[in-house]
Amino acid sequence: MDTVYSENNHIVLVGKVTSEKKFSHEIYGEKFYIFDLSVPRLSGNSDIIPITISERLMVDGDLPVGTKITVEGQFRSYNSYGEGKNKLVLTVFAKNVELLEDQESEVEARKDFVSNEVTLIGYICKKPIYRQTPFGREIADILLAVNRAYSKSDYIPCIAWGRTARFCENMEVGTEVKVIGRVQSRQYEKKYEDGTVENKVAYEVSVGSLEVINQEDDDKKDEQPAEEENKEAI
Repeated sequence: MDTVYSENNHIVLVGKVTSEKKFSHEIYGEKFYIFDLSVPRLSGNSDIIPITISERLMVDGDLPVGTKITVEGQFRSYNSYGEGKNKLVLTVFAKNVELLEDQESEVEARKDFVSNEVTLIGYICKKPIYRQTPFGREIADILLAVNRAYSKSDYIPCIAWGRTARFCENMEVGTEVKVIGRVQSRQYEKKYEDGTVENKVAYEVSVGSLEVINQEDDDKKDEQPAEEENKEAI
């Protein structure tokens, strides 16, 4: 059976452009740019998500800061090499962009409206790391390998919460799963040996529901409601 890559990796974001576009790369004469999109959370905070877009998708060749848009595409990763280091870079690759009809009102997150949802079908490619925060919150860090066309793969970090985190603790490498969640941005400080501190931003999928694919034993299958898990994630 042929793989339908659009089903393996699909994301919808609704938000506001918060940065000027910057040139990223060019392939066969087609130019691609990167800009930041602010996507609201139910909590009132926002995630700042990097978007990669073809010049062909931009209205009149531009997307000014403050423009409210819907982005449909895929959450992708690539390796960036620099200063002798290999860094995993995450971005939303836009396949379709539409302007919101109401450009005057602020974009608000609502439970009855999808403003940030990603669906991934992939394979656990690293042993999940289960831990508890100082406040007793249960978390599991997951790295998911999602197949892409032309024999490529995207490596997407995910974070599960509560009983889903406990379920993931014993999950074996190579297990195929379906994850539905949202992309979130997280700021953190990286401390170096010389004592300097650098502010950085990490991107990951906050897992709302997780299901093992082609698992005969139903007891090993977990389908967690997104609303329940996201209360902890937000």
